[in-house]
Amino acid sequence: MRKLSILGSTGSIGTSALDVVRRNRARFEVVALAAGRNLDLLKEQIAEFNPEVVSVMDEEHARRLREMTGPVRADILSGTEGCCRCASLKGADMVLSAMVGAAGLLPTLAAVEAGKAVALANKETLVTAGSLVMERVRAKGVMLIPVDSEHSAVFQCLEGQQRGAVRRIILTASGGPFLRHTREQMEAVTPAEALKHPNWTMGRKITIDSASMMNKGLEVIEARWLFDVDYDRIDVVIHPRSIVHSMVEFRDGSILAHLGVPDMRIPIAYALTWPERIQQPGSLLDLTRAGVLEFLEPDRERFPSLDMAYAAGRAGGTAPAVMNGANEVAVEAFLEGRIRFTDMVATIKEVLSRHGREDIRSVEDVLRADRWARETAQTIIERQGA
Repeated sequence: MRKLSILGSTGSIGTSALDVVRRNRARFEVVALAAGRNLDLLKEQIAEFNPEVVSVMDEEHARRLREMTGPVRADILSGTEGCCRCASLKGADMVLSAMVGAAGLLPTLAAVEAGKAVALANKETLVTAGSLVMERVRAKGVMLIPVDSEHSAVFQCLEGQQRGAVRRIILTASGGPFLRHTREQMEAVTPAEALKHPNWTMGRKITIDSASMMNKGLEVIEARWLFDVDYDRIDVVIHPRSIVHSMVEFRDGSILAHLGVPDMRIPIAYALTWPERIQQPGSLLDLTRAGVLEFLEPDRERFPSLDMAYAAGRAGGTAPAVMNGANEVAVEAFLEGRIRFTDMVATIKEVLSRHGREDIRSVEDVLRADRWARETAQTIIERQGA
């Protein structure tokens, strides 16, 4: 039986992972849950899975959760320290890192330092601190298995292959809800429209990132670190159906593609049970009804986030952390109606233009760059609203 610590248990990935656990009780035991502020759902999860340790965003939420649950087995902790405790819990065999944003960095590193296998759904961990994280992964000899559908697809296509034979990695992107919008139309879109992804059911932040294609830019940076390839060998194509989840091209000209229905339980289950595969409920891909599998070049003028991410990734150092921090602030401001959809990219671009790139030698360097980016982005947004 594999004992799991799930970070981000009330989010889209966390709830899907717990559904996998629910359907495979003989395989898994949940020993720790970390969440944010959704206490009602977390209370239900505690009652169902009976973890040893639980963590929430701060002590006030922890106090309220203790009142809501009454006497339970779990120690109820809070903040980054509580998340790191969940991530490094002695009884856990594997940690699912599915927190949203850069907040997942320290708990993921705590899991690595504790020697845990990590199922990684928090792409910001590698975006902000890829060199540091991968150095610690190698030093500790832990297994890091990607959960994102695109990176899981690449991971599976590479199994049993010689890495030196890889010519390029091809990440697919749906194009989101605004694939065929004009620039003028995109300026007027609302948060409600941006949250209507055509294929996937995801959390609010990642859905907005998908609509702007910033999510794909972040995935490019993540792929660079996960698979140890340079940016010139990572391409992105638009695939509106989200049936081909990504591809790997080899030097002999052959391409391996990973196909499946857009259901995150599939890559989650694969990460949690690797190297095994388990029976999954739900729809199977019917190739006779799949229709035309269309692939398009990204429109980099209408979706400048993609090139911005490539540039930040190539610059390295603190640039990706700054871009990510500014993006998290800009997405929140858009969801709150304080800026337009197209203002998100403009805000990030201005933050990056003010940034003096520095090398990363420690986690503190990453955290300092992240704080600076957030503060600078807030200042720019407040000026726009003045």
